[in-house]
Amino acid sequence: MHIHRDWTGLPASARGASIALGNFDGVHLGHRAVIDAARQAADAPLGVLTFEPHPRQYFAPDAPPFRLMNAESRANRLARLGVQQLYELPFGPVLAGLSPEAFAREVLVEGLGVAHVTVGRDFCFGKDRAGSAATLAELGGALGFGVTVQPLIGHEGREYSSTAIRRALSEGRPRDAEAMLGHWHRIEGEVIHGDKRGRDFGWPTANMRLDGLHLPRLGVYAVLVDVLTGPDRLSCQGVASLGVRPMFGRNAPNLEVHLFDFSGDLYGQHISVALVDFLRDEAKFSSVETLIAQIAADADQARAVLAGA
Repeated sequence: MHIHRDWTGLPASARGASIALGNFDGVHLGHRAVIDAARQAADAPLGVLTFEPHPRQYFAPDAPPFRLMNAESRANRLARLGVQQLYELPFGPVLAGLSPEAFAREVLVEGLGVAHVTVGRDFCFGKDRAGSAATLAELGGALGFGVTVQPLIGHEGREYSSTAIRRALSEGRPRDAEAMLGHWHRIEGEVIHGDKRGRDFGWPTANMRLDGLHLPRLGVYAVLVDVLTGPDRLSCQGVASLGVRPMFGRNAPNLEVHLFDFSGDLYGQHISVALVDFLRDEAKFSSVETLIAQIAADADQARAVLAGA
């Protein structure tokens, strides 16, 4: 997959795609329907046009973190879906100030030379969100590109949405989130140095920051782990603590993952952690010995859960 971060000066090989247009936070089943519709709409390379940062981050920079995935994780998921061209355009004053007509003409036609554009029924674009899916269809007719408006999809009368997925994760329901995503909710990023207490306790962990991401319910999870870089690329099971480590006075949430049956060095490597099942809430223990005993019990429970996953 080729990633482009501008809409001007693109090589000929990056122009003329059939694109799915949207934010695609989480790349859930509704997003996949839009991407599949773009795949089928034209005899052209499959592309996705999205924005970085998310427009909501630009307009409300002080709002609580809400994203289900960072840009790296989104790109990895889109590549697995067969996307050939990813247009990850920088969202700032220039894009925010374009009218719907200017966006269609300058970005879609003059910049990307799109063959076709597919959007969800609830799509809005342009300055002050003045353009709708219907607006885009009208502009496509005038400017010479096709437009497909994909109906929203869901289950049991509920539409798949990033908002509903965030709610499921906040309530400790990762399996319900998976049913809407079509894949496990994953946290991806670099393994950083922590306090190394887990290693001292006999339970070494890979530590990850959660900056900018929506926080699932704090607590302990059964997880599946993929090591994406370095000499120890593998997939394995594990148990993870997502929280603020109240026993040691920490207050910045992070993710600490113990990989079962693994003893390598992961510092600086990128890993992907899938939340499979919520085991218990975060807790403060009366002693280190009690904490260690609980970690062992958590690991046993995680192994049992993952045996049936």
